[in-house]
Amino acid sequence: MKTERFILDTDPGIDDALTILYALASPEVKMEAITVVNGNCPMEQGVINALSVLELAKTTQIPVAKGMDKPLLLPVINAEVTHGKNGLGYAELPAPETKPVEKHAVELIRDIVLQNSGEINIVAIGPLTNIAMAIRLYPQIVQAVKHIYIMGGAINHCGNMTPQAEFNIYCDPHAASIVFHSGVPFTLVPLDVTYQTLMTEKDLQKLAELKTPISDFIIKASRYVMEYLSESQEVMGCALNDPLALAALFQKDLMKVSHLVIDVDTNAGVSMGKTFADFYNYDHKSANGYAALEVCAQDFVDHFMKRMIQLSQ
Repeated sequence: MKTERFILDTDPGIDDALTILYALASPEVKMEAITVVNGNCPMEQGVINALSVLELAKTTQIPVAKGMDKPLLLPVINAEVTHGKNGLGYAELPAPETKPVEKHAVELIRDIVLQNSGEINIVAIGPLTNIAMAIRLYPQIVQAVKHIYIMGGAINHCGNMTPQAEFNIYCDPHAASIVFHSGVPFTLVPLDVTYQTLMTEKDLQKLAELKTPISDFIIKASRYVMEYLSESQEVMGCALNDPLALAALFQKDLMKVSHLVIDVDTNAGVSMGKTFADFYNYDHKSANGYAALEVCAQDFVDHFMKRMIQLSQ
């Protein structure tokens, strides 16, 4: 079995934290680094959260780097209402003893990708500011990155930030536009599929039986977003948005992807941040990316829960 190597670009974040744990529980992948960007919480808090989650899992050898603390052009947006004051819902982890590396996230992405040309994937589960900056500053990485898996967008689904826009893309649509049009191979994992993959109260009850620090963390963190989604969007569960983007890297049979012309609206207005696909190719452009539009939802949730239970024991 070939192990897929990847950099996790993230804004931890409840489902981001679950993705870190999912990666650590999955022998099919190797997480080479975690690069942090502003998004669900301020970048500095995201670094603390990433380090704390790694320490919770007794894994401290993975480098964590500080990245961009604001979007390319727009004001800073965070998601405290969804993820809580510290970004991890009801969960409280000790302050980390480990420190981030001195190298900036953009430089760390450059170095890892160029030193391992054709071997490194990027799983981007926050706003795309770090990735866009890396592409603009070091365009040679476009040919060196194996593939980018992006949690973001809403193609045929409504948005979760505005009626049309998904949070990660809305936070920095200009960065998303740079990535989409860079020539880098990418797969978009949008709300169309992620909102079908729900961890429910029944799943949390299975974890509660374990009574371990990791299971306790998952329950407390997830319950916060479950309450928010049920009250604000009538979504009955914790949407596993970010873990599904990681699954796209190594569980390819779970999703059906389409090769499409994919773009984002960067204009100020009601549709800013809207990610769309030109299904009929009205503009006669070449397809620039893949989008996952169908998912075996319960199969993924079952797989994710199995891994979380194994990690928690």
